[in-house]
Amino acid sequence: MHESFWQERWAREQIGFHLEQVNPYLLRHWPQLGAPAAARVLVPLCGKSLDLAWLAGQGHRVLGVELAEKAVQAFFAEQELQPEISRQGAFKVYRAGALELWCGDFFALRADDVADCLALYDRAALIALPPPMRERYAAHLTAILPRGCRGLLITLDYLQSQMDGPPFAVSDDEVQGHFAAAWQLKTLQREDVLAGNWKFIRHELKALDEVVYRLDKRE
Repeated sequence: MHESFWQERWAREQIGFHLEQVNPYLLRHWPQLGAPAAARVLVPLCGKSLDLAWLAGQGHRVLGVELAEKAVQAFFAEQELQPEISRQGAFKVYRAGALELWCGDFFALRADDVADCLALYDRAALIALPPPMRERYAAHLTAILPRGCRGLLITLDYLQSQMDGPPFAVSDDEVQGHFAAAWQLKTLQREDVLAGNWKFIRHELKALDEVVYRLDKRE
């Protein structure tokens, strides 16, 4: 996916991936991680997700990374927050209290930028990327995050030949291939959610699974 694709999606408000509530898997599984309340949480490709505010409400410092500045501006406006704006390397940083949204290319993120990120939350990053970029994304995430980092990864699994992404299908085998060498993986939940997703039903999918993984980066 080129930058122009996502910029155009936000410009046209084609953001069906945005949830109007906090993700229920986050509510259900985040407490099990045991992440320290003050832990900084990395949220890649965060959009204007309400999950960011929820994580901050748990006492976490939140570092969201988003390519589309319109999404970043919309998040703070909808949260009725007035952010301070600065520069950090290749990123334009919007900051208000415990919330920081870095506007720019995720792949420009450096290990120094996330050295204190002891937690990770990926609801819509991995599944937003086509296969070659998923491999690059997972490798970059592994390279920059510190040992002992823990987090949640939420994927979609369906027959890719029946529908084009995004969101893309990411099988369990692929998740294992991307992360198992450096992360301990545990499947927390798998749900067939096809019945409640008309956008996918119209593509005549036979099944649509949402899968929640816990990731712990090996020491």
